[in-house]
Amino acid sequence: MSKEAVDTAAADASRTDASQAPADAGDAGYSKDLKARHVNMIAIGGAIGTGLFLGAGGRLHSAGPALAVAYLVCGIFAFFVVRALGEMVIYRPSSGSFVSYAREFLGEKGAYVAGWMYFLNWSTTGIADITAIALYTHYWSFFTDIPQWVLALIALAVVLVINLISVKYFGEMEFWFAIVKVAALVAFMLIGIFLLVTQHDVDGQTPGLSVITDNGGFLPHGLMPVVIVMQGVVFAYASLELVGVAAGETAEPQKVVPRAVNSIMWRVGLFYVGSVILLALLLPGSVYSADQSPFVTVLSKIGVPAAGDVMNLVVLTAAMSSLNSGLYSTGRILRSMAMAGSAPKFTAKMNKSQVPYGGILLTSAVCVLGVGLNFLMPSQAFEIVLNVASLGIISTWVIIMICHLAFVRRAKEGVITRPSFRLPGSPVTEIVTIAFLLAVLGLMWKDPEIGRKTLYLIPIIGAALAVGWYAIRKRVDREAAGLTK
Repeated sequence: MSKEAVDTAAADASRTDASQAPADAGDAGYSKDLKARHVNMIAIGGAIGTGLFLGAGGRLHSAGPALAVAYLVCGIFAFFVVRALGEMVIYRPSSGSFVSYAREFLGEKGAYVAGWMYFLNWSTTGIADITAIALYTHYWSFFTDIPQWVLALIALAVVLVINLISVKYFGEMEFWFAIVKVAALVAFMLIGIFLLVTQHDVDGQTPGLSVITDNGGFLPHGLMPVVIVMQGVVFAYASLELVGVAAGETAEPQKVVPRAVNSIMWRVGLFYVGSVILLALLLPGSVYSADQSPFVTVLSKIGVPAAGDVMNLVVLTAAMSSLNSGLYSTGRILRSMAMAGSAPKFTAKMNKSQVPYGGILLTSAVCVLGVGLNFLMPSQAFEIVLNVASLGIISTWVIIMICHLAFVRRAKEGVITRPSFRLPGSPVTEIVTIAFLLAVLGLMWKDPEIGRKTLYLIPIIGAALAVGWYAIRKRVDREAAGLTK
């Protein structure tokens, strides 16, 4: 998007009648300390995380080079979701993000479901992150004898402290975390291109198309493994919606958000699709594994052990960044819900640094359960929580698209004004995206070991949400009545 178009979007947003866009009570009390560079790098960080650095190894092993297509397809739909969210952010920035929009366009029940499914996503993602941190740390022999659950607990404690200090400190940490991740990926891609151009041996093989053609081709195990890994690929993009939450704590969201959202597509193409293609050209998919970063695998195979150590440190940083972002976003979402009566009251509490510590502590408490999972099932912990997190992120994205459909309908009725920064192709884009996300959810049935068992949780989660709603609906009604007086 051009600078003029971004400026026009900002002007349109400023002309939106504030009386037609009711403020979220949960937005009160926040500082506006996130700078444009923070939000831009948060967007980049959301596109580069544990799903790429750790998850790509196991997916390359099972799906082969066609994994690049899976990343591209899922990336396009992820962009649609974030673009839809970005349009609503321009309409009305809110730290409650899509929960706040669900409340406005779908009612309190919609906000309740959206918020708690997002909490499910990030609390289980947090477990995946601390599991990844423990796995990365075990790469070094010095930490091998330390139990995985101990390392997971230490990681959680460190990131919790970082998150509670202030939003400005969170922004700075995410800025530098993202710088490290981007620099490392660029460096790896330059190394990979050098290996390709010079035909330098990698683990006794000459890199290039022959690595693919001599090891089963583009689909070495057929199409079905590629289809099955789709839900894991969706998880890899699960942090992109964080831009919408961060917009509530930046001074000029109308200028910052469009630029951050529009840059997502080329990041997907460069970092995800590009890096997976390089990995496939350097080594056969069978060499990669789920318990080691594929980047570490390559660098270790070229005879530079120190390079593997450096990259392992980088992917450790990526997992810390993801955990940090998860605690940040759930803290804000839970506060928005608490102010409406659909989350525990203590999650609305803020400290002197204007950080909603109640929600952050609640998410951390669930992550402690993940420490127990690492104790009981260290070898399966990552895949189990990844599948459960996928339920959360898919439902969140579906709700965002439903909210946008209602948002556009209100605009057509003349109730609100859409900004010029819009999701193209509405309502077809929303409907196709929702259909794709539900199809990905259904594909989990093809994985009898973990995916199918995860789908069995849907009725349990649905029942828990229903029971929870009947338990808190009177409080929600009281809060709503208090706001309208």
